Amino acid sequence: MKRVATAAVLIPIVILALFKAPLWLFTLLVFGIAVLAAHEYFGIVKAQGFRPFEITCYVLLALSVAASYVISFWFFGQPDNPSTLATRISASVVFWYGLPIVAFGGPLLLLVLALRREPLSESLPDAAVSYLLLPYVGFTLGILPTLRAAFDGALYLLYLMLLVWCGDIAAYYVGRAIGKHKLAPRVSPGKSWEGAIASVVGAIIVGILLFNFSAPIAATLRSIHLLAPNDLAGSGPPSRMPLWLIVLFAICVNVAAQLGDLVESALKRGAGIKDSGRLLPGHGGVLDRIDALLFALPVGLVFYIAGLGRDFRAL
Repeated sequence: MKRVATAAVLIPIVILALFKAPLWLFTLLVFGIAVLAAHEYFGIVKAQGFRPFEITCYVLLALSVAASYVISFWFFGQPDNPSTLATRISASVVFWYGLPIVAFGGPLLLLVLALRREPLSESLPDAAVSYLLLPYVGFTLGILPTLRAAFDGALYLLYLMLLVWCGDIAAYYVGRAIGKHKLAPRVSPGKSWEGAIASVVGAIIVGILLFNFSAPIAATLRSIHLLAPNDLAGSGPPSRMPLWLIVLFAICVNVAAQLGDLVESALKRGAGIKDSGRLLPGHGGVLDRIDALLFALPVGLVFYIAGLGRDFRAL
C-alpha cells in the first residue's frame, strides 16, 4: 500500500517538473536528486569499509550537473530563452574545457587527496569509489536537463521513463506470479528470467503504443495544459518511425534499466543492506528508485542524437 501511495504522489510531481518547470529549476531539482542519491551511495560504500572523499565529490557533482545545464545550450538551446551567440560561445567553452576538467581532473584530484590516507593501501580504493559517483550518478542524471532542453525533450523523457517504469512493473508482477528460474541469485535472489522477459515484452508493447498514439497523447497533454498549443509534438501523422526502430529502442532501454537495477542490487548486497535509504515509503531510498533510470538515460541520449530525435519530430 505504501508503495502505491508513494508512486501516486511522486509520478505527478515528476510529470509537472518535466513539462512545466523552467530549465534552470528543473536542473536544480535534478541536482537535489543527485545529492540525495550521492548520500545513499556514500552510505553503501562506507558500509563496505571504504572512506569516500565526500565533500570533494559533492563539489565535483555540482560542477558536473552545472556543466550539463550549460551544455544543453550548446546542443539544443534553451526552449524558454532562445540562446544568443554569447551563450552559445560560453556553452561551447564549458563543453570543450569545463566537462573534461571535471571528468579527467576529478580522478587526479582524488588521487592527490588520497596521498594523506593511512594506511596507504586504502588510497587507491577510496579514490576509486569516490570518483565512481560521477559517472554513476552525476554524468547520467546530467543527461536529464540536456534532453529536457531538446526539441520535445519533455515528451521524449516521459516516454523513456514510462518504458522503464512499465518494464519494472511487468517484471515485478510476472516474476511474483510465475517466476521460477533465477536470473542472478548471487546478486538479487528475487529476480527471475520470467520477470526479465516479461519486462522486455512489456517495454516493447508500451513503446509501440506510445509512439503510434503520440498524436492523441500530445492532444491530452495539451488539454491539461502540460503542452503548449503551439508545441509540435503529435501534430503530424500517427507515426513515421519504423517498427523495428521502436522495438530496438524499447529493448535497449529495458535491458539497460534491468542492468542498472542489478548493479545497485549488487552494491547493496555487497554492503549487507536491503535498501539504499528510507526516504520513500515502500520504495526504499532515492537510489533504489533511479537505479534503472541511471543506466537507461545514456541509452536514450544515444538514440536521440543518433536519429530518434529527428524521427520524434515527425510524430
